[in-house]
Amino acid sequence: MKVVQIAKPATIATLRTVDVGEPRRPGQGEMLVRVVASSLNFHDLRIVTGGLPAAEGIVPLGDAAGEVIEVGEGVREFSVGDTVISVFMPEWVDGRSPDPMTTIMPGDRVDGFAAEYVTMPTGYFTRAPRNLSLPEAATLPTAGVTAWRAVVDESEVKPGGTLLVLGTGGVSIFALQIAKAMGMKVIATSSSDAKLERLTRMGADHVINYRTFPDWSKEVLRLTDGIGVDAIIEVGGASTILESIQAVRVQGVIVVIGALSGREAPLPISTIFSKQMKIKGVVVASRRQQTEFVAGIEATGIKPVISHSFALADIADAFRFQESGSHFGKISVTM
Repeated sequence: MKVVQIAKPATIATLRTVDVGEPRRPGQGEMLVRVVASSLNFHDLRIVTGGLPAAEGIVPLGDAAGEVIEVGEGVREFSVGDTVISVFMPEWVDGRSPDPMTTIMPGDRVDGFAAEYVTMPTGYFTRAPRNLSLPEAATLPTAGVTAWRAVVDESEVKPGGTLLVLGTGGVSIFALQIAKAMGMKVIATSSSDAKLERLTRMGADHVINYRTFPDWSKEVLRLTDGIGVDAIIEVGGASTILESIQAVRVQGVIVVIGALSGREAPLPISTIFSKQMKIKGVVVASRRQQTEFVAGIEATGIKPVISHSFALADIADAFRFQESGSHFGKISVTM
């Protein structure tokens, strides 16, 4: 079987495709999965470009959807022919999160899913939604489940409340879809009028071009009669967090799930405590929350938005396209 591996130095240009022979037969509690599709996340881009340390030879990509080919002894949860999706933090079954700096993450500290087959413990997977294709399902394990946890479990927004999403990456698009399915109002931002039109067609109640309105929190306040939004899905980091603090209402919630523009920013402490706001960090979700998300996808009929699709052999082009920031939703990689 063919796999993609990281070389040293880690760059997109040095990614290598190698044939590693037949896949390993599953042992106790394991299963052999034919990987049909994956999808790219910012975490993957940082791995393959050296922004996060990874050992030479590691197989990247933290998302996967595929079919169970063989099960090992003692496996009861899955059977041959089942369709499954990967779990980004498989040691986090439920409850309190393990330390993301030390826990297992496929495509990071252990081999991921840029491969035609994988042999892994059953806890590395949940079942896939029955109403999605496998390329669609492969977008769920990182961006989708993060958005689900952020909106459903952490934002504290009730039906009729208002959520703000930033940009048109995978998490933000999922958050828009989930929020609308839950009866929330959504304000969305982008620097592209064409993308803002697509967001409107997807159900966004208001859209803001942050190039036109660099102080976009003022526009958010105008749209909410000076009150602010109930919660914000914050993906920008250093360049957006100050505006988010101004845009959220008193006792509102800012759910921080990314830092695309930088990881350090001064914070207006007096505004934070005078508004009595909550700022919560979110790193994906537990395996239990992923099973709830799968059920939610089936119940709501949400369809992931796939911007572009690339073959595994063209994975370098996929990462270069991701770097360009031109995508709307998720970038798919098919095996």
